[in-house]
Amino acid sequence: MTSQEIVQLLQTQFGPAITAAFPADKHPRIHINATDLRAVATFLRHDPRLQFDWLACLSGVDYVATKQMAVVYDLFSLELKHTVALKAYCPREQPSIPSVHDLWSAANWHEREAFDMFGILFPGHPNLTRILCVEDWVGFPLRKDYVFPKEYHGIPGNPTMAWDPASKPAAKPAPKA
Repeated sequence: MTSQEIVQLLQTQFGPAITAAFPADKHPRIHINATDLRAVATFLRHDPRLQFDWLACLSGVDYVATKQMAVVYDLFSLELKHTVALKAYCPREQPSIPSVHDLWSAANWHEREAFDMFGILFPGHPNLTRILCVEDWVGFPLRKDYVFPKEYHGIPGNPTMAWDPASKPAAKPAPKA
């Protein structure tokens, strides 16, 4: 199926749950609210016309300006050779998107990474723990308002980093000729 046909099928099946659609974009995708994720994802995975059996990537996104977080699911059908992306939005204050680890096993690790880096919760995940940062790390490093700590357990941070998010990094000296 073409991206346009996939989006049209999803719009027919889910109507207003599809909040935006970009079938002709370089990254063909649909947008939904997190509350509709399980229904749409299950349809994408199991409908015989779609058969999206491979979750190629799951990425968190922080939209500070709109006070939202999103998770992007890049899907591919190995059998039918078509692709689409799904972007699910949730409030930034309490980011929560249902887990899809039971639909695509790769989501298990990807969801843990999005939790660790962005603080997005995935209800239904069997082991939602940090995967990159140590368990006692404070904050979520890929959030746009994250301030890198000056030290961790007495270990100093990088002295060249700007600690104040409003400040700019020091200019690098010009290379010697």
